[in-house]
Amino acid sequence: MGLFQDDFYSTKVTKRKRGFRKDRKAQEVWPRYRRSRGLTTLQIATISSVISAFVAVLLFSMITGLPSSGKEAAAVSAINSKQLDSNVDPYDRLVTAAAKVRPTVVSIVNYKDAKKDKNNLEDSALGSGVIFKKDKGQAFVITNNHVIEGSQELEVVTVSGEMKKAKLVGSDKVNDIAVLAVNDKNINEVAEMGDSGKLRLGETVFAIGNPLGLGDTLTSGIVSYTNRIVPVSLNQDGVYDWEQEVIQTDAAINEGNSGGALVDLNGKVIGINTMKIADTGVEGLGFAIPVDQVMKTVDELMTHGKIARPYIGVYSMDLGNSYAAMDEDQLKELKLPSDVKEGVVVLDAIGPAQEGGLKLNDVIVKFNGDRITTTLEMKKFLYDKVKIGDTVKVTFYRDGKEQTTNVKLAEKPDQ
Repeated sequence: MGLFQDDFYSTKVTKRKRGFRKDRKAQEVWPRYRRSRGLTTLQIATISSVISAFVAVLLFSMITGLPSSGKEAAAVSAINSKQLDSNVDPYDRLVTAAAKVRPTVVSIVNYKDAKKDKNNLEDSALGSGVIFKKDKGQAFVITNNHVIEGSQELEVVTVSGEMKKAKLVGSDKVNDIAVLAVNDKNINEVAEMGDSGKLRLGETVFAIGNPLGLGDTLTSGIVSYTNRIVPVSLNQDGVYDWEQEVIQTDAAINEGNSGGALVDLNGKVIGINTMKIADTGVEGLGFAIPVDQVMKTVDELMTHGKIARPYIGVYSMDLGNSYAAMDEDQLKELKLPSDVKEGVVVLDAIGPAQEGGLKLNDVIVKFNGDRITTTLEMKKFLYDKVKIGDTVKVTFYRDGKEQTTNVKLAEKPDQ
């Protein structure tokens, strides 16, 4: 019996006809159909398909002027055959890519108190890194600055379990990148770097690293956003004083994954895992620094051991910060015109700023004629638009009056 009660939706075979012979005895006979003397339906369909294909190729050749060789048809046929081949494992590329990059991803142990027992990791930090270069008996590892920050001693653990003492080549807090060096004995593979500028929304990627100290762990996902801008607090004091351009992915990135590789299906590193958003009800928000940006920082760290940036010497707060608003007495002390609502209030001036004449309660509003409304904008101007040794024309308010001064930028001291 079929799912439905009528014959249209039933799985029953069509009822047989009842015929009657002259002897009036009822017998069941199968219905007879007249034999077709023309072409069958299958033959007509086949001929029509061939004619249609021929006409289509002919018209394409006439319009484009391209020869209608059989190579294109063969290529299309090969692609279709491959797509229809049910024996092809859709995860094969992921398996192959993971096998390619796995030997290049290491675990990093940050001993913050080298005098204590190394077997007790209570006062240590765990992270991940990627081997990207071998040269003159050394292997070089990319990781995050926050993975190695505050270290007294560093060790790298290879995928085979071998532990190697690591030396810090250089680090950059702003871009959150650091480079380590270890001896290259038994290290045979280096990671291949990809092109993060060619990433596409929805592209499959995977993260590999040392989450929660488990080591050598792989998680997969997709690219949710190719160039997300997220605010960060460089001093981890809760005040967002920088913005980081990152790749957003829903591949699981947990504590210890930092510094590990975000990899495409070709086995190429397209990002360095750096952070995630962890909150109640939040899932699938992991971030990686694009490899194009990473390698610019790495090249300078390999050459100079640090990133040299210009420095003005101002400790400041934002005039228009709604989260830490100035009270009425503080605003009255600044004596600003009523139309000045944004700017950078100087809390202390040292180095170049002090030499340029800036002091407490000055309110900076412009650099070289460009509006400066926040500390973040001030840093972006210094890091992106000028260099060490340049002179910047600073426009500011003091006691309610607009003034200008010239400040010669120095190199930012190590922190």
